[in-house]
Amino acid sequence: MVYVLGGWQSDFAQNWERQGLDIAGGFAQTLNAGMDATGLEPEDIETGHVGNFVADLFAGQGLLGGFFGLVDPAFDGLPTARHEAACASGSVALLAAASEIEAGRYGLAAVIGLEQMRNVPGQTAAEHLGAAAWNGHEFGDARFLWPRAFSDLAEEYERRYGLDYQHLMRIAEVNFGNAKKNPNSQTRAWQFTEKSFTADDEANPVVEGRTRKMDCGQVTDGAAVVFLASAERAAAYAKKRGIALESLPRITGWGHRSAPISYAQKIRNSAGQDYVFPQVRRAIMDARARAGITDIGQLDAVETHDCFTATEYMAIDHLGMTAPGESWKAIEAGDIEIGGKLPINPSGGLIGTGHPVGATGIRMVLDGYKQVTGQAGDYQVEGARTVQTLNIGGSTTTTVSFIVQKDAA
Repeated sequence: MVYVLGGWQSDFAQNWERQGLDIAGGFAQTLNAGMDATGLEPEDIETGHVGNFVADLFAGQGLLGGFFGLVDPAFDGLPTARHEAACASGSVALLAAASEIEAGRYGLAAVIGLEQMRNVPGQTAAEHLGAAAWNGHEFGDARFLWPRAFSDLAEEYERRYGLDYQHLMRIAEVNFGNAKKNPNSQTRAWQFTEKSFTADDEANPVVEGRTRKMDCGQVTDGAAVVFLASAERAAAYAKKRGIALESLPRITGWGHRSAPISYAQKIRNSAGQDYVFPQVRRAIMDARARAGITDIGQLDAVETHDCFTATEYMAIDHLGMTAPGESWKAIEAGDIEIGGKLPINPSGGLIGTGHPVGATGIRMVLDGYKQVTGQAGDYQVEGARTVQTLNIGGSTTTTVSFIVQKDAA
């Protein structure tokens, strides 16, 4: 059993380079703030894990586990590791830390995810992020690779089921609206016009194919940290803090599936099947099965990967909110909104909050922690006790899902 003791998220509106922060500075700021927020000391932490995709390209920096030793002398000697799975890097780091705890190797882990991506021109950033595709084999004609890849996903939905662009824009509108309530979101002060969420070429220009500006998640600097603990260490922590062990959330389920790196191969493999991405569906259902969740109605909220609106559109039916190809029904019914049947991305998601790639999976679990402990502030889902995360790397090459739960009061 793995408990979540809490954590901390940086302000995703920050530009680290403009503030004089390098990636090591962002790491130190986040880890220190996380320990302050949870009342932990460096001596409490037995193992450290880092989720990061492309610090090597953006910052010329690898071996990020070595940053722990720069933060405090007590971390000199700490066992650490960095984990990479493109946009699912943070979730893979969480999986590794949870595995160590479940194996009894260590009792308390710090898991930090971070990315610095606003220190290079936009075209360079797009090229760096393209490393998560099959290099030299796909999307070579695209200027912006990932907008093109998820344009192809929108095309696939159009081909299989039909697709109305208004439904994609409603996803964007909901997520940007939720982000205005999140004090750490990158877009909380952004302003929109009545044409922003339409196919207007001036207010919402085409980026690649069917993908327009408002369909896109945001390139972001940022970091998040969570602290995971065994039952024994969580009980000691709760006693020290004067709180009940039952007040601490747990990760009760997890799902982790991989698919071929080639987008085209994934589509060929799912031909004739119910779901466009069967491995995404399997990861979702694996997490629920391990948590003992037998019905989607047992969930109170979802934090899902919306690197583009088409990604969330896919997630809606893969989560089982609708039949395959009928995500539009949940969108039109308002089911995905705060106050709806199953709020999706009350935080604002990647589109509204921002997407520092290595931090995203950890930020999702942290938002799950906030929701089930009633600490989500203006974007709190009333009465939330069970939250599912869905974190995707590449064109669903790696998919990880967690269930974060807190016992009823």
